[in-house]
Amino acid sequence: MEILPDAASLATKLKNTLIQYYNIEDSEWRPAKKTKDATVWRKPSKEFSGYLYKTQGVVEDVTNRIVDHIRPGSYRLHWDSLMTTMDIVEEFEENCCVMRYTTAGQLWNIIAPREFIDLSYTTQYEEGLLSCGLSLEFGEVRPNFVRGFNHPCGWFCVPLKDNPDQSLLTGFIQTELRGMLPQSAVDTAMASSLANFYSDLKKALKT
Repeated sequence: MEILPDAASLATKLKNTLIQYYNIEDSEWRPAKKTKDATVWRKPSKEFSGYLYKTQGVVEDVTNRIVDHIRPGSYRLHWDSLMTTMDIVEEFEENCCVMRYTTAGQLWNIIAPREFIDLSYTTQYEEGLLSCGLSLEFGEVRPNFVRGFNHPCGWFCVPLKDNPDQSLLTGFIQTELRGMLPQSAVDTAMASSLANFYSDLKKALKT
């Protein structure tokens, strides 16, 4: 099976899907978790039987530097506490690639380590950037891992109008962890990991 039949068309479709999520009315979201760094909401996903999560918070840095820490590259692996390995499988252009990465076990290993193979695409959006991704069914699963699947997901990073040295970071995540898992464990892990993402990112940006 080809790894990617048409990267450009898939990336465009992915971008348009994320913009649709970005424009969902606030009334459709239900609160899931709130910390000093971020708020997490959720709504039923149209892609699978789980939830589409929205998370948002202000990050004190410029848009380009924040997105450089989020998209595939050496920065992400150093600061993201959930990610354990990351390899670029194929690079199409500077802003579009396929990556294979693994995540640590969660909730005392009730959720075992996962592996993902994702298309990643970063592009301009209004005054800021959008970095988005989508899992691909490709390759053999590594031993001792369960292959998870990311339905369309991504991060919008836009400078604040009254303070361009700060950015509003808004994420949309819908991860199908797969395997035999209690739904309550999945929901707890997703909301917590998204909130922790912001605190980990903020620490990394200060170094």
